[in-house]
Amino acid sequence: MPDPAPLHIAFLLFPDVTQLDLTGPAQVLSRLGNARLDLVAASRDSVSTDAQFALTPTATFADVPRTDILCVPGGFGTVAAMQDEATLSWLRQVGAGAEWVTSVCTGSLLLAAAGLLRGYRATSHWASRDQLAFFGAEPVAERVVFDRNRVTGGGVTAGIDFALALTAAIRGEEHARLVQLSLEYDPDPPFDSGSPERADAATLARYHAMVERFAPGRREKVQAIAKGLGFG
Repeated sequence: MPDPAPLHIAFLLFPDVTQLDLTGPAQVLSRLGNARLDLVAASRDSVSTDAQFALTPTATFADVPRTDILCVPGGFGTVAAMQDEATLSWLRQVGAGAEWVTSVCTGSLLLAAAGLLRGYRATSHWASRDQLAFFGAEPVAERVVFDRNRVTGGGVTAGIDFALALTAAIRGEEHARLVQLSLEYDPDPPFDSGSPERADAATLARYHAMVERFAPGRREKVQAIAKGLGFG
């Protein structure tokens, strides 16, 4: 079998990113075959994550003027990244020419802030999904959403599902099934508490308290950012 066509994949890296939003899909997409991944940030300085370890960029915005696949993770640092013009400018530039424009979790809000989801169906983490409407996107309550060349995944662990679905779209379902098997991706969680519909009231309350502690007023800030960028 001939080698598949080469692909370049660029993951945006920003402070306080949720590392699994990035590393989960990166693990899957690294197995596309003949693919090269870059972690792209404003500089090559190490970038903090929510998991108390840092990630080191492999490239800067200036190094990556285009890519085949753009992937934007989310995290508590999303709101600050949405207010960084250098980040938004790079997303607009690279997203305009990418074959696939993608995100995981609240990374879709970053894509939306850059104007890349206006008029597109998209998803995000369940607690932030409705905020996509501030930027002219159509929020969809699904784990993975394809709309033309935009592919968005739900919260955190949905990034693995998203990446497998994208692998199938690019290399075919047979290859995606092989990747799933090689990673032994066979979820069997010990608790049935992975969505707001199934979590009990006490767990939901603890979640909302945690978010308010680490990202106070996040919804209001996102709405203000959207207005400041001329949406709505």
